[in-house]
Amino acid sequence: MAKVFNYDEVPAVSTKAGKVKGYEFDGVHIFKGIPYAQAGRFQMPREVEPWEGVKETASYGFVCPLLTQDTPTGELLVPHRYWPQDENCQNLNVWTTALDKTAKKPVMVWLHGGGYAAGSSIEQAAYDGSNMAVQGDVVVVSVNHRLNILGFLDLSPYGEKYRNSGNAGLADLVAALRWIHDNIEEFGGDPENVTLFGQSGGGMKVTGLMQIPEADGLFHKAIVMSGVSDGKLMPIIPGDGTKIVPALLKELGIPEGEVEKLETVPYYELAKAYNTVSPALAAQGIYIGGMPMVNDYYLGEPLITGFRDHAETIPLMVGSVFGEFSFMPTPYNKEKLTEEESRAILAGAYGEHADKVKELFLKAYPDKKPVDVLALDRIFRQPSKALAQLHAKGGKAPAYLYLFSLDFPYQNGKVAWHCSDIPFIFHNTDKVEICNIPGVSDELEEKIFGAAMQFARHGNPNPEGSDEWQPVTPEQEPTMVYDRVCEVRSSYDDELLAYLEEILPPFDLMALFSQDVQH
Repeated sequence: MAKVFNYDEVPAVSTKAGKVKGYEFDGVHIFKGIPYAQAGRFQMPREVEPWEGVKETASYGFVCPLLTQDTPTGELLVPHRYWPQDENCQNLNVWTTALDKTAKKPVMVWLHGGGYAAGSSIEQAAYDGSNMAVQGDVVVVSVNHRLNILGFLDLSPYGEKYRNSGNAGLADLVAALRWIHDNIEEFGGDPENVTLFGQSGGGMKVTGLMQIPEADGLFHKAIVMSGVSDGKLMPIIPGDGTKIVPALLKELGIPEGEVEKLETVPYYELAKAYNTVSPALAAQGIYIGGMPMVNDYYLGEPLITGFRDHAETIPLMVGSVFGEFSFMPTPYNKEKLTEEESRAILAGAYGEHADKVKELFLKAYPDKKPVDVLALDRIFRQPSKALAQLHAKGGKAPAYLYLFSLDFPYQNGKVAWHCSDIPFIFHNTDKVEICNIPGVSDELEEKIFGAAMQFARHGNPNPEGSDEWQPVTPEQEPTMVYDRVCEVRSSYDDELLAYLEEILPPFDLMALFSQDVQH
């Protein structure tokens, strides 16, 4: 059946700032690049200036400029879309099947990955919201906001106009949620049923918003995908801008008393200066920005500072993938290894501990190959479990735990990598070639997508009439393992992970990210 495009007959939609006009394609109303706020550089967002007439919103808006240019790599694993950059990037996209104020559809708000420094709302091909809007009968919103030095550089010691500039990027997200609360009814959404979901840095933004009092009441459920920080992966350095700002001024040849001139330096000159002066300061443990700043606005990551009372009332779904940062190809075919070859590989990695590692690994993952333990994630699984248990201790709302554990028919059975679950939760495996596995992908996609939609509607990911997937308790960690066979397993990998932490050194995180794909 032919897909239908419609523009002329699509009505303009009223927002608080003015009317916007998108288009309809294959039954989905699509709005791209709607402005939700505006701000001077290093300043808090304010409501967007109203406009006269109808603003066409059929083109994606600018994405935030990056500190360094992207180099396309790993496109088969994580296909990207690159887009024009500009710091006036406070815009969002909407996908909906009904422009009806009475529709009251659940609203899914996507927060993109890339840490706090990179990424965009459309960066990955899998971020498209059309399939989710249709298959889930929800309204999908994705958000661009300020990143890196534009969103997270403290200049507050240099004037009231820069108050909370160290959290401007998070403040943009609060402004976007406020826009959604005020306007989403016109797009068929329910402002009282908003679910945040985000992956990697987007997951950290979800928990970050849970820790911001100004965001209270603007969202009601939270999904955190491979994005829990316990302070090891992305440590927040205390301090303020009193070292990094003078260093920037000196590098740019600006007198120290003329901080406001930083507002007008062309962005890429500013980024070059920052990239020049920040490494030496960071090496001394001095604040250089690039991360949220703990203060009375943002109260810190839950695993570091604890959950706020209100955050404990928000139903939570949190998880990770089996391999996370295992992007490098293996030099062997694990399906064809002899037992002796497998033993030799494990001995090379674990020495005298190899037999014990193999025993514990196969106890936890009986359907995997012993050498798969070499790719096992040690970055997000443990913090994800800790976050769910911390939330459970509040006793005010459920927390559900999952693991995406699928092997893919690539590089001799590649285990799930960072971002590989995104196409499944968006119902977009059709847009990512490598995610199409005959006899596997369709069924698994329906289970993962269905769980997310059930969670968005009811705060419970189980299909109606089922209670198989129980929430985490302070004593037990039931985990939904998504694989060729999906099953709930309780506290099944505790012994394995504890043993690996005992015998292995901490990850070299810089080396880890040097082999990472763009995400």
